[in-house]
Amino acid sequence: MKYLPLNPEIFIHNRKRFAAAMEKNAIAIFNSNDELPANGDALYPYRQSSDLYWLTGIEQEDTMLVLFPDNPDKKYREVLVLVRPNELKEKWDGHRLRAKEAQDISGIPTIVWLDTLDGMLQPWVHLADTIYLNTNENDRKANLVPVRDYRYAEDMRKRYPLHQYRRSAKILKKLRAVKTPEEIAVMQQAIDITEKAFRRLLSFIHPGVMEYEIEAEILHEFLRNRATGPAYSSIIASGDRARTLHYISNNQECKSGELVLMDFGAEYGGYCADLTRTVPVSGKFTKRQKEVYNACLHLHRYAASILKPGITLMDYTDKVGEEATKQFVKLGLIKKADLKNEDKDNRAYRKYLYHGISHHLGIDVHDLGPRVTPVQPGMVFTVEPGIYIEEEQMGIRIENNFWITKNGNKDLMKNIPITAEDIESLMKK
Repeated sequence: MKYLPLNPEIFIHNRKRFAAAMEKNAIAIFNSNDELPANGDALYPYRQSSDLYWLTGIEQEDTMLVLFPDNPDKKYREVLVLVRPNELKEKWDGHRLRAKEAQDISGIPTIVWLDTLDGMLQPWVHLADTIYLNTNENDRKANLVPVRDYRYAEDMRKRYPLHQYRRSAKILKKLRAVKTPEEIAVMQQAIDITEKAFRRLLSFIHPGVMEYEIEAEILHEFLRNRATGPAYSSIIASGDRARTLHYISNNQECKSGELVLMDFGAEYGGYCADLTRTVPVSGKFTKRQKEVYNACLHLHRYAASILKPGITLMDYTDKVGEEATKQFVKLGLIKKADLKNEDKDNRAYRKYLYHGISHHLGIDVHDLGPRVTPVQPGMVFTVEPGIYIEEEQMGIRIENNFWITKNGNKDLMKNIPITAEDIESLMKK
C-alpha cells in the first residue's frame, strides 16, 4: 500500500456494528475477492472485496473473516484467516502479511492460516444456529460471473443444509451507508489529494493540450501524495464529448473556445473521492458558457440545500427536476409550450439532464446503501447536476461530496474552487 497506516479503530468499530445486528447464536463468514486472469499468465490488478475491507482493512488475496459473537471460546469470536506466507511465491509476487502485521491493521488478535481453517470452522458452525453469508447486493450490480462469494454460499448449503441462512448484504447495505467520523477523516484525505490535482490542472490546461495529458497530470499528483491511484477511470472530455457521461477514451485535443469536463477522484486508504469540474480550455468562459455554467452551479447549490435527513432520493430528484425546469426555461432550452405536453415519466428537462443527481460514496464510488428509504445522518452523497446541450455541443457538470449531518450536510469539498470567477482567476495565474 502507498497510503499511511489507518487507525484500526475504523475496522474494530465496523465489526462491532455488524455483530450487534446479527441474530443470536449466529456465525458470519466473509471471503476475499478472486484473483482474476487477464490474458496469458497475467492477472488483473487485485481489488479486495469492499465488504471484507470495510470489516478488516486487509487488502491481501485469499483472506477470510469469521465472526461468531456467541462462540463459547472468546478467542474465536473474531477470526482473521490469511494465506500462509510462501517463500517461493514471495520471490515472485512480494511480501505477504505476517500475523502481527495483520493484527496491527485489523485490530483482530486471532489470526489463523487458511490451510488450517476447515478443521476449526466445522465445530464452530455446529454450535451456531444461523449462518450469515455474503453476496453483492449493490443495486447497480451488472456482473453475473459466479465469484467466490456465490461459490462459497453454494458449497456451505450443501455441507450444512439444515442451518438457517441469512444475507450479510442486507445488514451491510444499512451499515456501510452511514460513515463514522473516522471513515470521514480518511475520505477527506482522498478529497484533499483530489483538490491538489485540480489546482494543478488549472495552471496546466491550455489550447492544444491532449485529454490524456490532463489525465497524466491527475495521476502524477495522486501518486505523489500517497493515493492508491484513481478511484475510477478519469473522465477528461472536451467539447461535445462532455455529453457522453462515461467518456474515458481521453484521446482528443482540447481546443480553444471549448469547455473540458473533468470527472475524477483519488482513492486513499480504500476510500474514494468523486469530483467533477468543467473549465474553459482557453482560461475564460464565453458569455453563453458562463450563463449555462452558472445555471448548473445554481442547481448544484439548490440540490445541496435540500439534501437533508428525512428526504428520500426520489423526492429529492423530483425537486431538483422542478428547479432544473425553471433554469432550462431561462436558458431558452425549454419553451413553456413544451411543459404543457410533457410526459410525466419523461420530463422535458430530461433532454438536457439525463442522469441521477446523487449517489452514495465511500469504499466504492457508487457505494453500498439504500436508495428508497429516507436519507440519514452519516451518509455521504455526491451532488452532481449537469446540463448537456447537443445543439451547442456543450456539456457541463459540477460535483462535490457531502456528509449528511443531523440537520443538514457538510460540503467535504468546500475548499475546491467552484465559481466561474475563481476558475478563471486561477487559470489566468
